[in-house]
Amino acid sequence: MKRSEPVVMPKDGLGGLQENVNSDVLSGFLVFLLALPLSLGIAKASDFPPIYGVITAIIGGVVVSIFAGSPLTIKGPAAGLIVICTGAVTEFGGGEHGWHLALGAIVVAGMIQVVLGFLKLGKYSDFIPVSAIHGMLAAVGITIFAKQIHTLLGADPKDLEGLSSIALLERIPTSLLEMNTSIAMIGIISLLIMFGMPLIQNKIIKRIPAPLIVLLVSIPMAISMDFKNTQPGFSLVKVGSLIDSLSPNVDFSGIQMTGVFIKYVILFCFVSTIESVLTVKAIDGLDPYHRKSDIDKDILAIGIGNVVSGLLGGLPIISEVTRSAANVNNGAKTRWANFFHGLSLLVFVLLATPVIEMIPNAALAAMLIFIGYRLASPKEFRHMYEIGWQQLVVFLATIIVTMVEGLLIGVLAGSAIKLFLNLFLGKTQPKNIFKAQIVHSNHGTRHEIRLSGSATFSNYLSIKKEIDQIPTTNDVIVDLSGVTLADHTVIANLEALGRDFQAGGGQFSIIGLEELQSLGHTDSSTHRKVNIARMHMG
Repeated sequence: MKRSEPVVMPKDGLGGLQENVNSDVLSGFLVFLLALPLSLGIAKASDFPPIYGVITAIIGGVVVSIFAGSPLTIKGPAAGLIVICTGAVTEFGGGEHGWHLALGAIVVAGMIQVVLGFLKLGKYSDFIPVSAIHGMLAAVGITIFAKQIHTLLGADPKDLEGLSSIALLERIPTSLLEMNTSIAMIGIISLLIMFGMPLIQNKIIKRIPAPLIVLLVSIPMAISMDFKNTQPGFSLVKVGSLIDSLSPNVDFSGIQMTGVFIKYVILFCFVSTIESVLTVKAIDGLDPYHRKSDIDKDILAIGIGNVVSGLLGGLPIISEVTRSAANVNNGAKTRWANFFHGLSLLVFVLLATPVIEMIPNAALAAMLIFIGYRLASPKEFRHMYEIGWQQLVVFLATIIVTMVEGLLIGVLAGSAIKLFLNLFLGKTQPKNIFKAQIVHSNHGTRHEIRLSGSATFSNYLSIKKEIDQIPTTNDVIVDLSGVTLADHTVIANLEALGRDFQAGGGQFSIIGLEELQSLGHTDSSTHRKVNIARMHMG
C-alpha cells in the first residue's frame, strides 16, 4: 500500500462541538428522519411497544454518544436483533410479561459489555469467521421478511403469534389469499419506494432518506382511506405518551428461568457486540479522516446504553450500519452528530406524537423487508461463492442451522464447519489451531512478519497481537508464502489492518499469496499450498 501523509483530525469533546456544530447538527437531523420510522418498526417487529424503539434510539444518541469510542457511528435499535428480541419475549411468557422479563436479560448483558470494555476484550470479536457472521445476518434477513410480509399484507398479528420462521414462510400463501387490499396497497407502494429510491441517480433526491418519502406517501394515503375508522386497530402505529413511558420497566424475576435467562444474556451480549464491532470497522473505512475507533471504549459505551435502555424498557443498542453510513454521507464530523440525532428524536416525540400515530404499520413493514433483503440479498450468496466454495458452505450451513435452531447455535455450527474445513484443506497441526507460527524481524521501522503452518480465523488473534505492537507509522510486510493455508478471514482482516497503517502514514504489504493456490475468485479468497491440493487429488 502506498504511503500517505497523516491527516488533521476534527477535535473531540466540547472543542469538537464548537468546531463542527453546523455539520453535526445537520447530519444528526437528517439521520433522525431515517431513525424515527425504523426505530418504531424494529420495536414493533421485536414484540416491544413501538415507543420504546424511539426511546432506545434517544438513549443511543443522547447517552451513549458521551462515552462512545467511534466518532461517526449512530447508536440505536437494529433489525439484526429482532429475532433475538422476539425469541426472548416469547420464551419468557409472551406479551407484556415476556417483554418485562426480557429487559432483565438486556440489562445483565449490558453489564457484561461494560466489563468486556474495561477488560479490553473487544479483540476477541475477531475470532468468529467472516462467512459465519454473514450467514447469521442473512438468516436474520430471511426471518425479518418471513414475519413482516404478513404485516405488509394486512394479516392480524394475533394469527402470527408463536409461529417459527419456517412456519411464517409456509403461511405466506394464506396471507396472500386473505390480504387486506387497502393495507396491502400502502405496503406494496411503500416497498416499491424503498427498492426504487436506490436506483435514482439525481444527487438531490438521493440525499432524501427513502423511509421519509415512504412516510410522506403512506400517511396521506391512510388518511384519505380513513384508516382510523375503517381499518382494524393494528393497521396504525400506537405509541402513547413518552413521559408516561419513562419509568423503570425491567423485571429480573426471569432469572428463575435459569437456562432461558442465561441463553438470552449470551445472545444479547454476543450478537450486539459482534454487530457493533463490524459496523464500527465498516464505518472507519468510510471515514474521510481515516480515524481508527477505540473498539473497547465503544463496547463499554454500548454496555452503558444497554443497561439504561433495559431498565427503562428499551431494546438492545448497537452501532447501526445503515444510519451510520447515512451519517458519514451527510457530512458528520464527530460523535456529536449521534447526540443530535437522539436529541431530535426526543424533541419530535414530545411535540408530535399524533403525527407518529398516523403511520401505517404496513409502511414500517416495507422498510423492514427492505432491510431484510439487504441482509440476505442474492449479492451476498454470489459474493460468498466468488470467495470460494468452502465459504459458501459455511455461509449456507449457518443460515440453515440459525433458521432451525437459533442464532447462537447457528454461529457455533458455522464456526465448527469452518474449523473442520481448515483442518482438512490445510493439514493444520493441532498446535497451530489457536496459535500461529510467527517469526518477527525488524530493521528500524521496517518489520517483516513471516507466517508458517496455517493462518486461519482460529489463530488470527495471535497474528493480530503481533502486528498491533507495531506503530502504524512503520512499514510492515506480512509474508504468507510459508503457510499451508491462509483462510479468507485472515486475509480480509490483514487487508483491514493494512488500511489502518495507510491511514497512520506507514506502509503495509501482504506477499506470498502468489505462491499459493486460490480456492476462489477474489484476492481475499482462501489460499493453500499447491502440494496440499495435489495430495488430496491423489
